Parts: sequence; structure tokens; C-alpha cells
Amino acid sequence: MRIPFTKAHGDSNDFLLTWAADARVPDLAEAARAMCDRRTGVGADGWLLVSPAANAGSACHGSIRLFNSDGSEAELSGNGTRCAAAFLVDAGLARDEVRIRTAAGIKELRLLRRQELNFLFEMNMGRPRWQPADLRSLLELSSGPREVTILDVGNPQCAVFVEDFDFDWRSAGREIEGHRHFPRRTNVSFVRVVDEHTLEARFYERGAGETMSSGTGSTGAAASAILRKLAASPVRVLTPAGSLDLRWEDEIFLTGPAAIVAGGEFYL
Repeated sequence: MRIPFTKAHGDSNDFLLTWAADARVPDLAEAARAMCDRRTGVGADGWLLVSPAANAGSACHGSIRLFNSDGSEAELSGNGTRCAAAFLVDAGLARDEVRIRTAAGIKELRLLRRQELNFLFEMNMGRPRWQPADLRSLLELSSGPREVTILDVGNPQCAVFVEDFDFDWRSAGREIEGHRHFPRRTNVSFVRVVDEHTLEARFYERGAGETMSSGTGSTGAAASAILRKLAASPVRVLTPAGSLDLRWEDEIFLTGPAAIVAGGEFYL
């Protein structure tokens, strides 16, 4: 069975995109694991199934389903949604304003710049949700108690503020992702405050592990820092792959790139 794909990335957070009508496989989770495997597949952090709008009068230009590299389905990816927007624009199905239906609701994006297959979008990430008690919550880990900030930005986020990254944050991220406090697992961001408007972050994402960048993770990191008065809007989040810019008005807006880099067929 052959599955066509386009490969794109947002700040090195990479995704495979396939029109949903072309993904006629009996087990989508199995297909996602096979395609995203970096040794025996194409390699990616996730697989996006994209459906174009049913008609010209639709509220959205398209809709997406996101499968993580472990086959689990996720509500939202900020970087992935920008990649889907680039996919729709490149296909001629959207122009400067792109509306995409996700499992976390309709997301609106504005195309700021395009140079061939390189795009820059501003995306409305919506309003974060949190409980006051979760802004300073204690998790019991194998290394001892750790203070974290828990909130939801369309998917669950756990931000851990650190002085530096000179510790085994990947193992800590793996433990926090599957902690009993999070029955649906969680995305984890380790965040260092550089100054009032700058954060540095590392990401351990639910269902994908370490990623070079994360749109929702950066949103969660920025919102957590602002809520805890460690930073103020606008905030630039420095990731291992580049930077993402966020501002919090009534809702949070994220500006970042998306690039289409390859296409082909995967033989399942």
C-alpha cells in the first residue's frame, strides 16, 4: 500500500502531511508509527491528515487530524498547524488568511511572508486555561519533588522552570509525561528565564519525545512565565532550532515559520 506525503517542518519540528482521502489504511495509528520512524520510515514527529473544505462556503479552509510518532492522536500542534496552513496555501486552497479546524477548535492563521516554499505565519493560539492552584504545583518524581506549572493551551502542558539545562531533563520529561497526575499524559517544557521578554526552552512532547521546537510548548512556557510574573508580553522563546515570538492580548498569538521540504510515497 502506498501513502503519498509532503514533508514540512516548523523550526525543525517536522511533520508528514497527507490528504485524508489518500490515507485509506485500516489502522491509522500503525501507519503513523511506520511513517514517522526515523530509521525504517520517512521520519517525523507526527503525521497530519488534511481534509480540504467541503465547499467554498465552509467556515474553514480545511481540517486536520494529528497523529504523534507513537501513533497516539493529539488535539493540537502549533508548529504542525502552521505546516498544514503552508500545505493548504501551496495547494491553492487558501491565501493570506487560513482557518483550520483542529481537535482543539478552529485556528486562524495569517500569512505574513512567503518565499517559494518558506512561509511565516501568525497563529491565534486562543486563550490558555488553568486553575490558580496549578500555577505552583508539586510533583513527586524519582529525583524528589519538583515545582511545575500546569495549564492547557489546546493540549495539556506542564512547564518546569530551571536555572539551566545541565541535568538529565529528557529523563525528567519522560517521567513527567507519564506521571499519574496526568491521566492523558502531558507535554513538558523546561524553561529558563533569560530576561523579561526572553525565555529559553527544551521540549519533551507527549507521544513524540524530545522535539527541537514546539508551538504549543512555547505557548505554554510563555503563558506560564507571564502568569507567574517571570516575564511580560511580548515573549520570544528560544528553542534549539530557532525562535518563536508570542504576544498575549486577550488571546495568545504565535509567530513562526513553516517550510515544505520534500514529497513522495511511503510503502506501508
